[in-house]
Amino acid sequence: MTERRDAASDDTGSEVGAPGSPVSARLRAALRRRIGIDVRALAAFRIALGAVLLADLALRARNLTAFYTDSGVLPRSAVPEPYALGTRLSLHALSGEAWVVGPLFIVAGLAAIALAVGYRTRLAAAVSLVLLASLQARNPFVLNAGDTLLWQLLGAGLLCPIGARWSVDAVRRRGQGAAPGAHPPTERARFAGPASALLLAVVIAVYVSNAVVKLRGEAWPAGEAVETVFRLTYLHGPLGGLVPENAALLAAAAYGWLGLLVASPLLVASAGRVRAALAGVLVAAHLSMTLTLQIGVFSVASATALLPFFPPFVWDRIESLAAPATERFRSAVEVRSAAEGLPAPPRSGSSFGDSLSDIVPAGATRGRALAAVAAVLLVSALAWNAVGLGVVAAPDPVAAVSDPGDSDWDMFAPSPPSTDSLVLATATTADGDRIDALYGDPVAADRPLADARGYPTARWRKHFSLLPPDDPDRVDATLAYLCDRAAGLSGAEIESVTVSSVEVDVSGSDEVRVREIGTRECR
Repeated sequence: MTERRDAASDDTGSEVGAPGSPVSARLRAALRRRIGIDVRALAAFRIALGAVLLADLALRARNLTAFYTDSGVLPRSAVPEPYALGTRLSLHALSGEAWVVGPLFIVAGLAAIALAVGYRTRLAAAVSLVLLASLQARNPFVLNAGDTLLWQLLGAGLLCPIGARWSVDAVRRRGQGAAPGAHPPTERARFAGPASALLLAVVIAVYVSNAVVKLRGEAWPAGEAVETVFRLTYLHGPLGGLVPENAALLAAAAYGWLGLLVASPLLVASAGRVRAALAGVLVAAHLSMTLTLQIGVFSVASATALLPFFPPFVWDRIESLAAPATERFRSAVEVRSAAEGLPAPPRSGSSFGDSLSDIVPAGATRGRALAAVAAVLLVSALAWNAVGLGVVAAPDPVAAVSDPGDSDWDMFAPSPPSTDSLVLATATTADGDRIDALYGDPVAADRPLADARGYPTARWRKHFSLLPPDDPDRVDATLAYLCDRAAGLSGAEIESVTVSSVEVDVSGSDEVRVREIGTRECR
C-alpha cells in the first residue's frame, strides 16, 4: 500500500519528474496518478456517504412498519426460502415489533452522523455497513441498484483512510502527536494501492456494465430510450412532469448519457483536468436525475461515488473557499479536546487533519492486511462483472448457486420498460364509502381504470412489482397491512380492500392491462 503524496505529478496531472528518470518509475507515477485518491477527496466522499446514509434511513423510516415489521407487508414468516438465511442473520429480524426495529434505525443514524463528521471513523463505517446489510436483508423485495451501490461504496470506503482529513479523528490525533515512524504532513497526500483501486473500480464497473448492456439493445443506440423513460409516470420525480416532450431534445439526452457511459473508463485512464471535467459532468447528470426521476438514493449515491475521482487542484480550491468554516470546526474540536485533557492540535495550514502517513505508517501490519483484503476483493469484483457481462464463462460452482448475469447494473438496459405501472388500491368502509388504501383520500364508488395512480415511493413500486400472485402468504400480508393502513389514514372502519396492478403500454398502442393482486375482508 502506498500512503504518500504523488510527487511525480502536479495538480493538473502533468509529469514533473526529472528528465531521464527510469521508465518503471514513470510508469509507477502514472499509475499512482490514476488509481491514487487525494485524501481530501476521500474526506468529501466520507461526508457525502454519511449524508446519503442518513437520507436513506429517513426515507425508509416513513414506512418502517410497512416494510420491516411483522405487521407490515413482509412478516418474517412470509419470507421465501431463498431469502430466509439472510433474514435470519438480520438484526432487524430479531423481532417483528416496531419498538425493536426503531432503535436500530436510530443507532444507524448516529453511526452515519459519526461517519460524516469523522468521529471514530472506521468504527462508524463498520457499524454503518453491518446495519445497512442487516436492513437490506430484512426485506430484499424493496431494494434497487442504489442499495447495492451504497453497501459496495461503504465496504470499499472502510478499507481506505476516509478519516485522514476534515474529521474529528484527524484533529484529535494531531493533538496527541504523530504516530511512531510517521513522516511530516504534506498539504496534499495521495492514497494509492489496492484499496483505492477497489473504490474506483466499483464505480467504473457500474458505468461499463450499464454501457455494454445498453449497446446490446436498440433503444439507446437509436436515441429513443430517454423519451420512453419520461413517458413512465411512475418514474416521475419532483420535476419529472415538467421535462419538455421534445423528441430531438430527449434524443440528445439519450445520446449524451450513452456517450458519458462509454467514456467512463477515462475516469481512470486520464488524469488532471480531463478526469475532473468528466467526473463533474457525471455528477451534474446524476443530480439532475434526483429531480426528474423517482429512483431512490441511486442518483445521490452515484454522485457521492464520483468524488474520489476529482484531482488535487479541485480540493485546493474547495479548501480555500471553505477555510472559515473549517477553522470554526477545528476550534470546536479543540475546545472538546481541552475538556478531555488532550493537547490542542497545532495550527499549520488551512487543511486541518493528518497526513496519511500519520494515520497508517508505512509498512504497518494493519495497512498490509487491509491492502491484501482489498486486492482479493478487487480481483473478485472484476471477475464477477466480467462473468456477468459474458466476457468469461461462470465457473460451475458459481453458476450452481447464483447468476452473475442477473446484474444490478442493467438499469433501463438493454431498453427501458415500455409499460407504465400504476396501482388501484381501494378500501371499502363499513358505511360503503371508498377510499384509496395507499393515499387515504376518497375515490369513486365505481373507480375507473383511469383513476389508477403511481406508487407513493420507489420502494412501494418495487414491492408490488415483485409481488407474485402465486405467493399467497406475501399477498395476504400486503392486503392485511393495507386494511390497517386505510383505517389509520381515514379513521373509519374498513370492510375490505381490493388491489389491482394497472399497466399502460407507452410504446404507441396505449393498451391497458389489469392484474388483480387480491381482495381481503378486513374484519
